[in-house]
Parts: sequence; structure tokens; C-alpha cells
Amino acid sequence: MAIEIPRPVLKGAKALVVGVANEHSIAYGCAKAFRELGADLAITYLNEKAKRFVEPLAKELEAPIFAPLDVSKPGELESVFDTIKSQWGRLDILVHSIAFAPKEDLQGGLINCSAAGFSTAMDVSCHSFVRMARLAAPLMKNGGTMFAMTYHGANKVVPTYNVMGPVKAALEASCRYLAYELGSQRIRVHAISPGPLKTRAASGLKDFDLLLNEAAQRAPIGELVDIMDVGFTCAFLATPYARRLSGETLYVDGGVNIMA
Repeated sequence: MAIEIPRPVLKGAKALVVGVANEHSIAYGCAKAFRELGADLAITYLNEKAKRFVEPLAKELEAPIFAPLDVSKPGELESVFDTIKSQWGRLDILVHSIAFAPKEDLQGGLINCSAAGFSTAMDVSCHSFVRMARLAAPLMKNGGTMFAMTYHGANKVVPTYNVMGPVKAALEASCRYLAYELGSQRIRVHAISPGPLKTRAASGLKDFDLLLNEAAQRAPIGELVDIMDVGFTCAFLATPYARRLSGETLYVDGGVNIMA
């Protein structure tokens, strides 16, 4: 059956990208890829401290919507979606690329993680995606695509990943259940699992440089991926070319995940 493909392929699509911290962010790679393929962007920043790093990127990408978003602050998430509803009236793409755990709980091993730290990590890194999906779904009137960022440590033990392993496993499961629940609305949901990348969030992991070196050595293609590899993967999945794909965990890691 023939399908109508716009040119460029995401021309006119409305995309909300959450998690841009600087030019090294995975979320920035996604936003840049969407924009190169014609999408209009809504970009958020965590707080005033982060704003000075993110605002130049939002201007570069000609984002008409630029708003603060700390998912731990009541009302901020709803405010972002109210702005999208009033300015655009719809949403086609959602990217959730945020994660957080208190440093002492992240670096101390799972067995030493406090209940409060575990709860915070789960709320910010996982349940916030469920809350975003709940707000985004009514705006995806003609269907849409949602993405959340995970990591190989959700399925295999990565010694330095600690509490984020169980949290990302919950995030991947949430993506599958949301894909099921939203499928009848033609909304597709994917977990994206990049290989190790030098992002600000990753810098909180103990011995992160060892992860980078090991990934480069073990990858069948022999090199690390970058943020644009992740961005263009998401962009493809948001196009009509991937209209029958949903509920997947897509690895963008140069093949590291296939190695024993």
C-alpha cells in the first residue's frame, strides 16, 4: 500500500525534546536530527543554571518553544504541555532523555542504595516518562512516536551502573506496556539503548572511562557511537518508514550488545 511521505520526511512534525543540557547531550543529537529532517522543536531546560547552556542551542535549532522543566517540581510538566497545546495544538514526537540518582546512592552499589535514593531515581528516570506519555497522548491526534533513553545495564550487569540498572529495566518495561496501551491510538513507543557516550549525565558513573574504552574495543564496528547516531535512529523511527515498529528496545551501540 502506498503511503504519502513528506519532503523533508519530518516536515511540519512537532517534537518535544526533554533532556538537552549542552551540545554533548543525547537529547541535543535527537533535536538536531529532527530539525535537519524538517521538524519543529520544543526544547526544555532544567533550571536557570542550565538555561545559559541550552538557550543558544534552542536558538540554533530555531525552536519556537523553549521552557523550563524539572520533572520533580509540581506543575512544571503540565505547564510545558499546556504551552504546546496552546501554540501547536498537537504533538507528533516525544523524547525523554533524563535520568537522575543522588550521587551517594548511584556510586555506593545497589545493596547500599537508600529507599529515598531509589525512589528519586525511579521517579525522575522512569515514572516521569509515564507522566509525559499521559500528557502527550491526547495531543498525538494523528498518532505519534515516543522515545525513552535506556542502557545495556538494564539487561546485563554493568558493575558501575548500580541502581540505574533496575531503574532502566523498569523504564524498558514501561515502554513496552505504553506501546501496548497506546497502540490503538497509532502511538508508537520505543526504548533507545545507546552505547556509552561522553555526556554530563554519564560523568556521574564511577570509572566511566573504562566503560568507554571497553565499548570501543568490543564493538564489532570498532568504534564508539555519537549523539547523531542516536538522533538519526530516533528520526527514522518517527517517520512513516517505521510506522509498523513499536515496543522495541533499539540498540545504537555499534553492536556491543551482541557480544558475549
